[in-house]
Amino acid sequence: MFRYTKLSALREVGFWLLALVFLLPFYFLVMTSLKSDQEVFTTSAAAPPAAPDFSNFVEVLTATGNSSVILGLLNSVIITGGAIVLLVLLGALTGYVIARSTSRWSSTMYYLFLVAIVLPTQLGTVPLYIGARTIGLTGSLWGMIILYAGMLLPLSIFLYAGFFRGLGTDFEEAATIDGASRTQIFFRIVLPLMSPATGTVAILAGLIVWNDFFTSLIFLGGSDNQTLPVTMYYYIGSLVSQWNQIFAIVIISMIPILAFYLFAQKRFIQGFAGGLKG
Repeated sequence: MFRYTKLSALREVGFWLLALVFLLPFYFLVMTSLKSDQEVFTTSAAAPPAAPDFSNFVEVLTATGNSSVILGLLNSVIITGGAIVLLVLLGALTGYVIARSTSRWSSTMYYLFLVAIVLPTQLGTVPLYIGARTIGLTGSLWGMIILYAGMLLPLSIFLYAGFFRGLGTDFEEAATIDGASRTQIFFRIVLPLMSPATGTVAILAGLIVWNDFFTSLIFLGGSDNQTLPVTMYYYIGSLVSQWNQIFAIVIISMIPILAFYLFAQKRFIQGFAGGLKG
């Protein structure tokens, strides 16, 4: 039985203090974004605003052209969502085949995908750009979805294959006896059991794609389909020292991915723990 001791109290206080330290930058971010231009330069960063000023968010959200936050946000949602769907489908299918195959090539492919995770993707930027431009994928949302799916597919396969190897075949054998096809077994039985792995893949891939700046700048820079990080780059470049608006756009960019993480955090934690419970 757990007993609440003085050591437990000290440990709890320590965790709360550590949490406050990590939340301190976020506090500065919110406080500065709610200050007027005059307050930003005349008050301390730790001081709350005399009267919360939401005009910074209004100005950021109503910007147009290369600084259109709404358009950048929409493009980021489409690209991130499309890439996650492809990674879940292709990664789960490929990982399942590798995990269930008994031939020598499955182990070879598994380690090749592991090597692909280790290699930095920046090494292939030039040939990727030349190939994407040749077939007309630069500057398009579909091109970025395919590009990100290809870049992160080794990670998705590696995670799914590891989970499939730890999953018993009892359910699959029972479904086979009942006359289910391999497709039905995978989509109706195996894939639902992989919800922790799916949550892990979705969150990791979503964070990488959502926050990526370099790839989006190279493949979408100058087009009408630029993502939110690229939009922030152009917007911040035009503001220079208006930190209240800069912090406002940073907060706006954080909200969707934080909401997604809070929605899927249970599966994410189960995925890292290797759990297979629904």
